[in-house]
Amino acid sequence: MAEPTNTGFGRVLVAVYATFAVAATARAGVQLATRFEQAPVAYLLSALAAVVYIVATVALARAGPAARQTATAAVTFEFVGVLAIGTLSVLNPTAFPDETVWSDYGRGYAFIPLVLPLVGLYWLRRTAGTRR
Repeated sequence: MAEPTNTGFGRVLVAVYATFAVAATARAGVQLATRFEQAPVAYLLSALAAVVYIVATVALARAGPAARQTATAAVTFEFVGVLAIGTLSVLNPTAFPDETVWSDYGRGYAFIPLVLPLVGLYWLRRTAGTRR
């Protein structure tokens, strides 16, 4: 039987995801509202990151198999996004005239966006339990 993802360390994980959800949403909102034309791709990617953090937060905070599947999908998407956007922003910095949450593997956020999905996936696996 699977353990809930929202107990013990899971509460800390939910709090960190919630913090990133608020930060990414606020950043993307300001960027999109005030200077969208300067770097539309970067700002839309920041908005996408915000949505992913919101979905991950809600899913990790809930119990049940559907929430676990949603959390796994969101955190996996986050990790792939960090790797893809991080790599693109390093290889082609001119494509990103302004930073996103995932630019340079989350350098602007102390690389937490790179580490956070690994911690999230570890927690999801650890609390998955054994199947019989």
